[in-house]
Amino acid sequence: METLTVDRKIAPPITDAINFHLELKPYEKFTLDNGVPVFGINAGAEDVLMVEMVFFAGNSFEEKNLVAAATNFLLKNGTSKKKAFQINEHFEYYGSFLNRACYNETSTITLHCLNKHINELLPVVGELITDSVFPEEELAIFKQNQKQRLSVSLKKCEFVAGRLIDSYLYGEDHPYGKFTSHAEYDALSREELVAFFDKHYRNGNCMIFAAGKLPADLFQSLNKHFGKLALGNNFQKPIHNISSAKKPGEKSRISNDPNGVQGAIRIARPFPNRHHPDFQKAMVLNNIFGGYFGSRLMSNIREDKGYTYGIHSYVQDHIQQSAWVVSTEAGKDVCQATIDEVYREMKRLCDEPIGEKELQLVRNYMMGIILGDLDGPFHIIARWKSYILNGLDEHYFYKAIETIRTVTAEELQQLAKKYLNHGEFYELVVI
Repeated sequence: METLTVDRKIAPPITDAINFHLELKPYEKFTLDNGVPVFGINAGAEDVLMVEMVFFAGNSFEEKNLVAAATNFLLKNGTSKKKAFQINEHFEYYGSFLNRACYNETSTITLHCLNKHINELLPVVGELITDSVFPEEELAIFKQNQKQRLSVSLKKCEFVAGRLIDSYLYGEDHPYGKFTSHAEYDALSREELVAFFDKHYRNGNCMIFAAGKLPADLFQSLNKHFGKLALGNNFQKPIHNISSAKKPGEKSRISNDPNGVQGAIRIARPFPNRHHPDFQKAMVLNNIFGGYFGSRLMSNIREDKGYTYGIHSYVQDHIQQSAWVVSTEAGKDVCQATIDEVYREMKRLCDEPIGEKELQLVRNYMMGIILGDLDGPFHIIARWKSYILNGLDEHYFYKAIETIRTVTAEELQQLAKKYLNHGEFYELVVI
């Protein structure tokens, strides 16, 4: 047999990530008897499976703060047939993991398991979304734990800054801007949770995402356990208008921890969502500005000035309105200097075209991130879920790649002049 000799004195050829040919694996789509859509990615070498049920039952749908989050959390804490311990024991016996989460528009129930056990686990998932009873003792424990967690979090300047900047951007009555209090936890009642559960879970609107090495009979199993339920596919989302009492350009200084040594800084402005023609180009500009470890904000404020351990800019991942945010923590004595440098970097992007070497580096970085997001069925279905929930399709994926490869320094400079204007940002420091 011929052996291959490698001359290790010669470096292998390097291919820039922007030259990679990337493809987004298409999903398989099924529809249950009740109209609920199922999106599946059949891939991977391991005998594992993820099934996620996405309900339109986030806090946009609640009439009273915390009801949606509390309902979602307590789904796993008791049915008419099983107590919380028995439910958890059942999933652990089969080596599976069941999680739930509540977001602004949606809430989820996510099952990870070996695919050979799926038929032992789906019936119990069905039981949770049709027969949860929200025991008073479990609700009491939930309130106590959440209030304690909130008390600890409120001592942290970073936590306070995060929720205040959202209220500045959207208003305290907006689902993206409202925040929690101890009194609101105390005011939760079991009856409110039961009513929300009945409307938005038992008789709610749902879609299902599955990924992994999918069993041949997965669709039949999902249809058997969920296809006859009173679930729908009417995915209308409530529209909430921004009603902030703050005006762009306002500066706020909040004293939260007199003994602390750091301040939490947030600089943010409203920004269009994914459907706006500027969005994908802005993602390239954001990475140059503060979106990765080699960004200008990091190079200046962390590496050169030493004001912070890390500073980042990002566009919030919201379905309706969105925002462009700069976030960091810095020593109390250099908070203002840090803010001044952020605005200086904004001005540089407006006044000077980006060099080709820097732009090429960011192009490769962004393509590498997309390549990582296509590694494995769980990552692929997560990307598809984001597209589907935002009303997008595969054209958005390929348009993003084209934008990364072709956007020019001149286009990015014009974009900076349009959006990176000092007077259009809220400025918040919590110390």
